[in-house]
Amino acid sequence: MKRTLAIATAGLAAFVPTAAATHQPNHQPGAPGNLTIDATPDTVRFGRAVTLSGKLAGANNATRPVTIEHDPFPVDTFTELGTTTTNATGDWSFVHDSPAVNTRYRARSGGNESQIVTVSVRPAISLRLSDSTPDVGERVRFFGRLCPEHDGTRIAIQRRFGPNDWRTVRRTTLKDIVGSTCSGYSRRVPVRRDGAYRVRFRGDADHVAGNSRVRRVNVG
Repeated sequence: MKRTLAIATAGLAAFVPTAAATHQPNHQPGAPGNLTIDATPDTVRFGRAVTLSGKLAGANNATRPVTIEHDPFPVDTFTELGTTTTNATGDWSFVHDSPAVNTRYRARSGGNESQIVTVSVRPAISLRLSDSTPDVGERVRFFGRLCPEHDGTRIAIQRRFGPNDWRTVRRTTLKDIVGSTCSGYSRRVPVRRDGAYRVRFRGDADHVAGNSRVRRVNVG
């Protein structure tokens, strides 16, 4: 599956749930009680799991079935993700192994519907160097991959100039990796002094911004 470069601004706006959608659970008279939901973490690296949990309040809330629904970007329809059961005190939990894109979640039990929670997904970005101890002025190759694929997207190679001061020194375009669901990149950068570097993805409609691990270059 290949991505297109253009992502509609309307799609990005659609991902942000309205206040009415996120803060008005539907509790019907006669149901066992209100149902809550939370997500840990609320921003996850691609390929890692999210734990959804909550509580069914009120009487007769033990061993009750809970249905978890999800609505991944472009957030238009909730579908069933899985089911779980409350424990003796009404608590429940469910693990979603690897959300692929920014996703909304909600839970249902009987006549109870939880609020909506949103989990943001940032890409997994690797960074490798052809030489971490180059000579002064040597052109070092910065390369790696970004998952899931974002073929055609521009990313930034950045150098740290202060504790929270990262500046872009080069940009490069993600390219297809045949037979992979990731994109690759490679760019040579002349290095004249010691420094710390990272690769930054600025975010788009279906994934939030993310950075690679920091790599140090020590000039010989």
